[in-house]
Amino acid sequence: MFGALMDSVQGFGVSATHYLQRNYEDAQGLFLWVSWAADLRNTFFIFFPLWFHLRPSVGIKLIWVAVIGDWLNLVFKWILFGERPYWWVHETAHYSNTVPPHIEQYPMTCETGPGSPSGHAMGAAGIYYTLATSVLAIMSSGRTHGGKKSSNKDWYLKATLWTLFWGVQVCVCLSRVFIAAHFPHQVVAGVIAGMMVAEAFNRTQWIYSASMKKYFYTTFFLTSFAVGFYLLLKAVGVDLLWTLEKAQKWCVRPEWVHLDTTPFASLLRNMGSLFGLGLGLHSPLYIETKKSNSTLAKAGCIISSLFLLHLFDSFKPPTHTAPLFYLLSFCKSATVPLVTVSIIPYCVNGALRLQNKKGL
Repeated sequence: MFGALMDSVQGFGVSATHYLQRNYEDAQGLFLWVSWAADLRNTFFIFFPLWFHLRPSVGIKLIWVAVIGDWLNLVFKWILFGERPYWWVHETAHYSNTVPPHIEQYPMTCETGPGSPSGHAMGAAGIYYTLATSVLAIMSSGRTHGGKKSSNKDWYLKATLWTLFWGVQVCVCLSRVFIAAHFPHQVVAGVIAGMMVAEAFNRTQWIYSASMKKYFYTTFFLTSFAVGFYLLLKAVGVDLLWTLEKAQKWCVRPEWVHLDTTPFASLLRNMGSLFGLGLGLHSPLYIETKKSNSTLAKAGCIISSLFLLHLFDSFKPPTHTAPLFYLLSFCKSATVPLVTVSIIPYCVNGALRLQNKKGL
């Protein structure tokens, strides 16, 4: 009964993908760009350095929402065993009496993890919900004067931000369905889950004063839980990497199957980012420079961070050995917040002090 229901739901999803690909073929470039833009990588390399130097609390919250959200996404995927359209359409008995719709594949189609819920949709919903609510809180507090708020301006701001938020979510969901990486119900589940994670961290205050010990223990617990869960299910005969074989079998081009889309790759990237944030926030370099409120220093930090992280992102760990790839991915991810939080501000403030001394 449940299997027949899921076949019907997924059959509808494949029909939706076929419809989008057939009627909106000219929008292929846009859909691929949206999928790229919705990747969590852009949170770490663009949104985090930008917001951390403007408003540190928002930058810190972005990292926590991205990391915990993606970790929960991994656990959900391992529990739910979600199919992906690009391989399901070839293996299902749903089309035994009919010809299955033809589904095109693209360079971003062949992700190797389970499909439910959508990681891109969940990540985009969590990050943009965090940004929208943070901007509203900042602007609202800035407009408060004498206990009264400018209600008309607040209403326009809310309407604009939430329209943009839902516009982004619709585009991300459509792009993931278009490229046959997800079924519609998977992207909807991702959006709902992402918003719930973001709202939970809107109500969480301890992350802004967390000690290095808490960062270490949190990283250790999340990593150990995921690895332990994998080993436990493997011991009872459940292979949580069952999707990798399907991706390699049904992807039309082998080079589109990337090691960095595997579950453990995302796990170690996220754990590296969280651990690196803890190192950065408790670095003597950050403690020395965090009191600087100079607009010039903030601008210098933002520009330097975006430029250097863009160069650093071009370094791709070698994929010929999986353990080495995972280790280097962890180290690379840890370096991003560490450099952003402590090293770049220290260098920028030092350069400005030196310039001021020369000016005198």
